[in-house]
Amino acid sequence: MTSPLRIVFMGTPEFAVPTLQMLIERGENVVAVVTQPDRPKGRGQQTQPPPVKELALKHAIPVIQPLKVRAPEVIEEIRGYAPDLIVVIAFGQILPKALLEIPRHGCINVHASLLPRYRGAAPINWCIINGESETGITTMMMDVGLDTGDMLVKMATPIGGDEDASSLHDRLSLLGAETMAATLDRLARGELVPEQQDDGASCYAPMLKKELGEIDWQREPLAIRNLIRGVTPWPGAYTWLDGKMLKIFKARTAAGSGAPGTVLQAGKNGLEIACSGGSLVIEELQLEGKKRMPAADFLAGYKIAPGTLLVPHGQPRAE
Repeated sequence: MTSPLRIVFMGTPEFAVPTLQMLIERGENVVAVVTQPDRPKGRGQQTQPPPVKELALKHAIPVIQPLKVRAPEVIEEIRGYAPDLIVVIAFGQILPKALLEIPRHGCINVHASLLPRYRGAAPINWCIINGESETGITTMMMDVGLDTGDMLVKMATPIGGDEDASSLHDRLSLLGAETMAATLDRLARGELVPEQQDDGASCYAPMLKKELGEIDWQREPLAIRNLIRGVTPWPGAYTWLDGKMLKIFKARTAAGSGAPGTVLQAGKNGLEIACSGGSLVIEELQLEGKKRMPAADFLAGYKIAPGTLLVPHGQPRAE
């Protein structure tokens, strides 16, 4: 039987936790965990450790939290652990060449897309925004490029028609652990075959910005619905009602017609808004200063007249 690999694990958010848990449960020798520094979170802005750090401490694994992983002293500290392999998943910093060259088996990254599609920071969100029906996990050998390394193992999964980025994130975090386990199995058997990426088939999934969530009612209903699904829970999809931000969490497409951004009906069946070539029925929403709730419950206490125009503050409410 082969002895367990000496692994340095690099990851930060909840998404990375199942993969670290898998390594621990397999009996791999996780000699250190590298994660981002503790940061203020939530309304109280209390300093909180990253989820990966919490799991590492529970298992008495040494934790390194560098401000900059490329600092020479950090690279030397990691080198001191003499890892056979570095496993990286949602770490949050670019790894320098000097670090990539430390382990004899290299650095393997767990990426949340079917590479070479959706390289970059937000693959889960962009595959939904772009209306993809399938995504998955790819493990790859890391190089100095952005998600450009040779692919190792892929596992695909369909994207549900009603699935948003939150639920897909949770499913892919578990699939990430499964894909990494399969990668380690193949590595142990000497069956790992790196496959070069086709750069021509790649597309980029940039980091999300708050303004991405603002709905353009001139777009088609399906495109708007995909945007809503893709930016939930963050940055969230929103429009404007009476000068207040109206967040939208769930909607369905419909065949209503009217000037884009116009309220067609508002009642127990939801809030129907005209788009380009159809309409969107908002099913779950949250008006600024109020709670998130089903649209029907909101409309029971907040009257919106048909013909109302959903526009930013300072623009006319109705035509």
